[in-house]
Amino acid sequence: MDDTAPPPLSLWLSELPYTLPIILSPVRRVRAVPDAAPGAGQPVLVFPGILSSDNSTALLRRTLDRAGYCAHPSQLGFVTGITPATFAKAEARLAEVAKAEGRKVALVGWSLGGIYARVLAQRHPDLVALVMTLGTPFSGDRRANNAWRVYEALNDHKVDEPPLPDDPGVKPPVPTIALWSRNDGVIAPASARGLPHERDAEVEVPFRHFAMGSSRAAIDLITAELGRRLMDYPRTSAVST
Repeated sequence: MDDTAPPPLSLWLSELPYTLPIILSPVRRVRAVPDAAPGAGQPVLVFPGILSSDNSTALLRRTLDRAGYCAHPSQLGFVTGITPATFAKAEARLAEVAKAEGRKVALVGWSLGGIYARVLAQRHPDLVALVMTLGTPFSGDRRANNAWRVYEALNDHKVDEPPLPDDPGVKPPVPTIALWSRNDGVIAPASARGLPHERDAEVEVPFRHFAMGSSRAAIDLITAELGRRLMDYPRTSAVST
């Protein structure tokens, strides 16, 4: 299968059962992640994907908290796209969290949320410890996914003509890790994996797109991977002076 093309309809339809765990995320029980390194209070700002809100990342954030991180919601409301106004809110939120915590912030972005994370790190590397994207279409053709028509229906711009001048494919000047899946029914694998010059590391995972930030197995992997990457790049945790 061509991993640069949008996933086939059969794979897209297989995503639908995973919507229920997303909806139930705020009330699902948290459990410890056995392989997770101690979070040591590292702040993490989590951005949800399109047509979702911070409710969709509630279980992920509470699991990170359980592992010793200090996870924060984006406070962007119901996300339908990226506009100068919503991005300004994201910038203000990053600055607020960094100031409150007194240290650089790790950014985790699911799908479209990863675009927010990458561009925030491009603009404000002094506030960011690292970026981790979960099935984010930052590389290549902006239509190499099954969500671009929905995006264009909800916004007054084309998916490849965004109202921000920033290119999400440019690697931010901080450690940048891309999680991607061949089982993703929404995003072309190559688009979420990126090219070597667009990220520092790529991690293949076995999950569907809608499960990437909601299934317990995915959340366990994200939590453990985040800890490993922060230990790989300890210098990024200090506050710039």
